[in-house]
Amino acid sequence: MDGETTHVNSAILSASDAESIRRAGRIITSGGLVAFPTETVYGLGCDAMNADAAAKVFEAKQRPQFDPLIVHIADLKQLEMVIGSLPSLAQRLMDVFWPGPLTLVLPKQPAIPDLITAGLSTVAVRMPNHPVAQTLLREAGTPIAAPSANPFGYVSPTTAQHVADGLGSTANLILDGGPCPVGVESTILSLAGSQAELLRPGSITIEQLSAVIGAIRRAPAVQQQPLAPGQLSRHYATRTPLILLPSAETRPFLNDDEHAGLLIHSRPRDSDNQFSAVEVLSSTGDLRESARHLFAALRRLDSLDLDRIYAEPCREEGLGAAIMDRLRRCATP
Repeated sequence: MDGETTHVNSAILSASDAESIRRAGRIITSGGLVAFPTETVYGLGCDAMNADAAAKVFEAKQRPQFDPLIVHIADLKQLEMVIGSLPSLAQRLMDVFWPGPLTLVLPKQPAIPDLITAGLSTVAVRMPNHPVAQTLLREAGTPIAAPSANPFGYVSPTTAQHVADGLGSTANLILDGGPCPVGVESTILSLAGSQAELLRPGSITIEQLSAVIGAIRRAPAVQQQPLAPGQLSRHYATRTPLILLPSAETRPFLNDDEHAGLLIHSRPRDSDNQFSAVEVLSSTGDLRESARHLFAALRRLDSLDLDRIYAEPCREEGLGAAIMDRLRRCATP
């Protein structure tokens, strides 16, 4: 896509156009909202130092104010604007995994609005490894607070069109940088307590993190008061009811009048022709490919007016833990 395209929702501009980035940066600094790609999913960004702009994000997403936002930074200078102190474990992790899909929960600077941190004394911060996100952060010259660019609780967006379909004109601008290469949200690790704690699994696995800093505690899957995004029992969810199958070998018996979809991680079997639609995340069972395609596949199934969606589980190791986390929350009534 070159330049600006006509769209019934927010303007979608090509992120490859330098003027588009400059325009997006001006919107951020003037208190507006910009949807932009990261390596994980598309974010709905605002100036992280501006409480009024943050309020627009919560309103646009219909997001409850007890759910904190992640603050994105371009460099260590912007990090100093966000955090109050830097634990040694954080420095070790930053040296290995930043820029990249790792969010660290650290003591916050008082200048960060309480709305962004849901009144907590900590802030979730990451340095994205996506050229569009990095260029936008430098152009704006300020840290950018950005949750996923979709209505709260719904399947996260991995393309610019997903953003437009979900948020309409609530973003002042959508930067189109193509599909997100990772496809699931960042790993979130808290270093605010006496021991490192995994708050949300992502593409950087707990095994990789432990190899750098040692033992890591796993937080409870559901938090009544979220310490980071993605900790509610139902999240990343389709409007069509989703049922998580007990095993990859299991298939349900469908009634003749039942219109159901199937989400699988490898090649379909002959019996899968009973489903109205089948989405294959990876023909080879590759977990990175499955993660990259997960949200787009769920959105396609959700658009078909099906009675329900059945989802095949994957092996829960490495990136599979993040995929299963998203599917379980989607399947929660």
